[in-house]
Amino acid sequence: MESVRSVLSTLTYPLVYLAGAPARSMEWLADAFLSREQLQEHYEQLHLENLTLRGRLQRLEALEAENMRLRDLVSSSFKIGDRVLIAELESVDLDPYRQQVMINKGSSSGVFVGQPALDANAVMGQVIRVTPSTATVLMITDAEHALPVQVNRNGLRTIAAGTGFIDRLQLPHLPNNADIREGDLLVTSGLGGHFPPGYPVARVSEVRHEPGKPFATVIATPSAHLERTREVLLVWSLIPELLRDTPEQAGNGREPAP
Repeated sequence: MESVRSVLSTLTYPLVYLAGAPARSMEWLADAFLSREQLQEHYEQLHLENLTLRGRLQRLEALEAENMRLRDLVSSSFKIGDRVLIAELESVDLDPYRQQVMINKGSSSGVFVGQPALDANAVMGQVIRVTPSTATVLMITDAEHALPVQVNRNGLRTIAAGTGFIDRLQLPHLPNNADIREGDLLVTSGLGGHFPPGYPVARVSEVRHEPGKPFATVIATPSAHLERTREVLLVWSLIPELLRDTPEQAGNGREPAP
């Protein structure tokens, strides 16, 4: 009987398999749909995590760039050797004929009218208005600003006047025979009482001698990154009380000719 039972089992196995096929198909379909839902959910989770990480990466890149700028400022402050304070820009004057910015440090931090402001490369301008928490800095390129400078190569003194353009300074009233060349570095001369001597200001980018005119046309490009800087270095190399003795100079941001 065992052999007969074995033969019958072999013959009836296909029927038993077919009878259980619907149940197995339903289980397979259920597993397949469940796996698809899990995969979809897992994909959406990974997608959100990817977006989050990419957002953090962008922020990290911005922080890295800011860190590099701050390191440059700290490095320049060591070169300066004076007491300094780092401030950040809060707003920019949108008037195309004005070159002014507002920073987030004011009189409560010791900021005073007439104080020099620099970036990591060169002179940016000077403080013209102060509140307890903010201050307004007049850029050296503003049409109302002028500062005494000298050619670093030979000590020739002149005035660097703002033109109203963020990338241009003008050196007026230089005779045609003045010893000045393209590429010359202009630094603060220390005259006028606002900017201490030796700070980089600009480089001469154009010198034109026009026949019939007594003065040469000299254009310089500011060395500071005025159009994209975010941090400002305020310098305490001068005594505020000395600047208060000349309020008319500190108020309009213009210094006397050397």
